[in-house]
Amino acid sequence: MHAGQRTVQRDKSWREIEEAAPQFMAAAPAPAPASKKRQLTTDGSSKRWRGQMNAVVVALVMAMLPVVVFITGRRPAVWIQTAADGLRRGSDAFFLHPRLLGGLLLDGFDQETCHSRYQSAMYRRNSGRQPSSYLISKLRRQEALQRRCGPGTAAYRNAVEQLRSGESVASPECKYIVSISYCGLGNRILAAASAFLYAVLTDRVVLIDPSNDMDELFCEPFPGTTWLMPRDFPVAGYTNFSVDSAESYGNMVKNRVVRNDGAGVSTAPPPALVYVHLNNDYTDHDRLFYCDEDQRLLRRVQWLVMRTNSYIVPGLFLLAGFREELGKLFPEPDAVFHHLGRYLFHPNNLVWGLVTRYYEAYLSTAQKRVGIQVRVFGADSNSPELVEQITTCTQKNSLLPEVLGAGSSEPMTLPASGRRNSTAVLVTSLKSWYYERIRSMYWENAAAAGGGGGAVSVHQPSHEEYQHFGAKSHDAKAWAEIYLLSLTDELVTTGKSTFGYVAQGLAGVRPWVMQKPWNRLADQPCWRDVSMEPCFHRPPYYDCQLKRWADPGKVVPHVQHCGDVSWGLKTVNREGDPLP
Repeated sequence: MHAGQRTVQRDKSWREIEEAAPQFMAAAPAPAPASKKRQLTTDGSSKRWRGQMNAVVVALVMAMLPVVVFITGRRPAVWIQTAADGLRRGSDAFFLHPRLLGGLLLDGFDQETCHSRYQSAMYRRNSGRQPSSYLISKLRRQEALQRRCGPGTAAYRNAVEQLRSGESVASPECKYIVSISYCGLGNRILAAASAFLYAVLTDRVVLIDPSNDMDELFCEPFPGTTWLMPRDFPVAGYTNFSVDSAESYGNMVKNRVVRNDGAGVSTAPPPALVYVHLNNDYTDHDRLFYCDEDQRLLRRVQWLVMRTNSYIVPGLFLLAGFREELGKLFPEPDAVFHHLGRYLFHPNNLVWGLVTRYYEAYLSTAQKRVGIQVRVFGADSNSPELVEQITTCTQKNSLLPEVLGAGSSEPMTLPASGRRNSTAVLVTSLKSWYYERIRSMYWENAAAAGGGGGAVSVHQPSHEEYQHFGAKSHDAKAWAEIYLLSLTDELVTTGKSTFGYVAQGLAGVRPWVMQKPWNRLADQPCWRDVSMEPCFHRPPYYDCQLKRWADPGKVVPHVQHCGDVSWGLKTVNREGDPLP
């Protein structure tokens, strides 16, 4: 049976927790009422006790640090830092296991089916970004919806039969959005995340088209169900829908198949299925998706099919009807993909093996890890100018040390810890040429003391030379390399690249961005991005109220134009919030 047709069985542990919780609450005797003074005293004692215990545990953790280093010769796992940080804050961060990512993940999955889900926290540094309690509650609600209405359920079978009949349903029990998977891996990941957030905002079940390896690279994100569209979906050829399809919302509006009366209420029953074309080539009619009146009409449609190769989340912030909800979900709007990406996209065991073996072999012992993502677009070949740009960017911003002249050497001095500083550089590129030049530079020349100094090792997991669309081995390596980049401490990316967007979002870091044409500004080979969020490359330049051209970068203060794509949009910190 194909992965898209499987319905994952509910794991006993989380099911028992889910079912037992209300029973326990009902059976537990109510505590005797205490005076306000007594309650305050108890709370104060509890806080003092927790603070004292936190101090003891922090002391133990920090005391064991040198022992771990001495015995293993390695830097301790990231969880030590995460735990210590949580304890110092005096919060519940330590008691809520770091592997659950601050409550994003639900405990109780079968760990053998997906090692990365609970192990990833041991490899990635703590970004300091915590999901809101409202987001966590909405994720639990979405999981329940996916289990109640997803493939294999009676509700799903009823919805499919209604779709086969071609009849629309006035008040459907369950509504769905299907995300078509195409383009490069970075595009597919950003499209799936966009569809998921839209599903959360509109109370829909999200289903992912399993083609193009979307069923071969990731673990299932939801407990007890699948998010993969079954292969027997009754709409033949839905993955081939395009801007010209009669099923598209833009064409339905253009041809007056659907109409609004000005309040978002159609004068006719809604279609059973509507295709939403949000690709780069979308039309003015397709752009009406980003208008509140049209959203009110689309809410009545049971089946939506979406095609996009972009990260449309900034466009959702433009909709007044979603703005309040998005504000509660993401008080830090520059961390939307950081939270959604870590929640949704867990490498399957095959890819996770590639990640962990490479990390342990080449990156784990370094005191500092720097990721460099090189993406050369079009027919550009090996570029000495780009190598110079990478070198200037990393050295000028103290990401990597400068090199001494040929024949020079830096005195071998050890710090008080007895271990010399070391930096591991991870280069990802379709070509090996850039990696070889950077590696040779640090092999043939000694590193100066600045920028961390010490030993610099340079590594590249693979070099496929060109992008292989639809090749499973290529996508597995690409996903592993994206994930490895997200485990570095500092990140240098190529502008406009969705590959880099995904890595920076998972990592929770603002990258240093290089822009083409290479070396365009001698004094600015790269710049620090204002946000870790991906850029929405093709936002709608349209004012829905005035029905005319408008700059979408001036609608809300936390949605601004991108540095790498001047016409694009990205979410940033709210005005007055400090950059992390």
